Amino acid sequence: MTDAAGNYQHAPEEPWIFRTYAGHSTAKKSNELYRLNLSKGQTGLSIAFDLPTQTAYDADHILAKGEVGKVGVPVKHLGDMRELFAELPLEKMNTSMTINAPAAWMLALYVALADERGDNRAKLRGTTQNDIVKEYLSRGTYVFPPEPSLRLIADMVTWCYTEVPKWNPMNVCSYHLQEAGATPEQELAYALATAIAVLDTVKAGGHVPDADFDTVFGRISFFVNAGVRFVTELCKMRAFVDLWEEIGRERYGVIDPKALLFRYGVQVNSLGLTEPQPENNVYRILLEALAVTLSKRARCRALQLPAWNEAMGLPRPWDQQWSLRLQQILAYETDLLEFEDIFDGSHVIEAKTNELKVKARATLAKIDALGGAKESIAFMKESLVDAHVERIRAIESGALKVIGVNSYTETEESPLGSGDGAIMTVDPAEEAAQVRDLKAWRSARDAKAAEAALAELRAAASEGRNIMEPSITCAKAGVTTGEWGTVLREVFGEFRAPTGVAAVIATKGEEDVEALKAEVERVSKALGRTLTYVLGKPGLDGHSNGAEQIAARGRAAGMQVIYEGIRFTPAEIAAQAKEAKAHVVGLSILSGSHLDLVRETVAELRKLGLENVQVVVGGIIPPEDARALKQMGIARVYTPKDFKITEIMSDVTALVEKAWLVKG
Repeated sequence: MTDAAGNYQHAPEEPWIFRTYAGHSTAKKSNELYRLNLSKGQTGLSIAFDLPTQTAYDADHILAKGEVGKVGVPVKHLGDMRELFAELPLEKMNTSMTINAPAAWMLALYVALADERGDNRAKLRGTTQNDIVKEYLSRGTYVFPPEPSLRLIADMVTWCYTEVPKWNPMNVCSYHLQEAGATPEQELAYALATAIAVLDTVKAGGHVPDADFDTVFGRISFFVNAGVRFVTELCKMRAFVDLWEEIGRERYGVIDPKALLFRYGVQVNSLGLTEPQPENNVYRILLEALAVTLSKRARCRALQLPAWNEAMGLPRPWDQQWSLRLQQILAYETDLLEFEDIFDGSHVIEAKTNELKVKARATLAKIDALGGAKESIAFMKESLVDAHVERIRAIESGALKVIGVNSYTETEESPLGSGDGAIMTVDPAEEAAQVRDLKAWRSARDAKAAEAALAELRAAASEGRNIMEPSITCAKAGVTTGEWGTVLREVFGEFRAPTGVAAVIATKGEEDVEALKAEVERVSKALGRTLTYVLGKPGLDGHSNGAEQIAARGRAAGMQVIYEGIRFTPAEIAAQAKEAKAHVVGLSILSGSHLDLVRETVAELRKLGLENVQVVVGGIIPPEDARALKQMGIARVYTPKDFKITEIMSDVTALVEKAWLVKG
């Protein structure tokens, strides 16, 4: 095509899929939000599930208490799936599901709904995240051990490529790796190692003929993170493109150029979004979006952007609309889509891309030498925690500047919204309603059909048969998410991933840490034993990065820190405190369930006679909730604005001294 002056121009290409990550409260309310977003120009769905659904528990399980509907939509059974997609045409949708351990179950529910509606399975398009390795490393919604988890993914891969050929059965997710502190080369290497582990498992299973392996390889997609250092992030994506093709050709003999394409979607970085001066997040989100759209050779296939206020809680529909409009302006108002790759031939971009590839290959070689991703989980987890320690220390020292947090902190009051109504909240009554719905569903279904379907699922899992069709049968028989999960837990067992926090963390002589060590030593001597800190993550929240950093810094300062990882009940945390003779208990909760879980933990501590134990809480906690927590007797509430971890631990040390040593 030519412009008005007769100059040649490329015809604009089609833009990527526009998404927002959404889901909350109930299937009905989430469906209303999806239809609203689609009416505003969104072109694909990205489903956020609540934590009980993500960990295959029903709403009435003890660990689900306080978590139902908080960080996503609860999907308990086929009835919820019907409501979630009411008035949405499945054959025309492109649906991404952020679901991992129970990915097979959510896909089974989706296919069961399509069958019920008379939709053609072959026309279903979308993605199940289904990356269990990064759950062990960074997100925490794993259920089963590595071996059966890889087997479940392989079952989906081998089933999907013939039954739902347009579906991506696995979406290797490096997003949470960067959230956990991964460097670009770690994000590259760990994600690619995960894909290799899955493909090796599929190949070893012998269920895919060699002639079809190109097809299977081509259905593996990726979900990546794009940080604010957008030149490096752009080079990282170009490195991903090159390394994926290299792995396909050299390791698996893939020759189809289309199958070798690196197919990825993006959620830009939420780790860098700030609670102080949150309006600055709009600029960060834009720069991060450029990293994955500017280079045509490495452009994303789907993009979802967080809202400017996501560091404070659930965004409102208007906040999500603002993020969607950013994508639309970038795609439709700029000339971005009219040009070939504007970075081809740049020696700067080429040099940085090659540097990242060299480092990623070296890390991949180390993982291979350890036996692959499955055998390298502890190594990768420790490396991520160490990398995150370095990042946090750089922010604390000011070497890594975060505007509004550790530099340029002076500010005018924002007119964009604060206080009541600034973020969405979930009505606490919704959880009780979900439990009532669950009981009604169980009583109304054909109990014998459900029992028979679960028995067949158990047999398939035990005998090594593919679990997809038995799971679809379960869905149609009215089996619930928790019942599906219980059967597979009984067959495969459960897993507790490594924390990545070494028993003793060496310091590098930082002045503030050395001063804290002296304080801890002085207080410990006065106590007659080492200051003991039990760190707990009650409920189902798997975001453990903050807890790991607190544990690492506490140990570096000489505290006795008890941190066993994620997913404990309040009673279990109280028992840990009693056994350890804790002076202080720290609770880390980022799911929005802090009021319920803290109230229960405090009650359990009192039952055990531990009234003198100080309790501190950290998380994304609105000011009004912080006041409520302090009324419960919580000594301190730390939020994202409290980014100096050494200062937090110094404050905790002073609390212990006052509570245990200072009389009156």
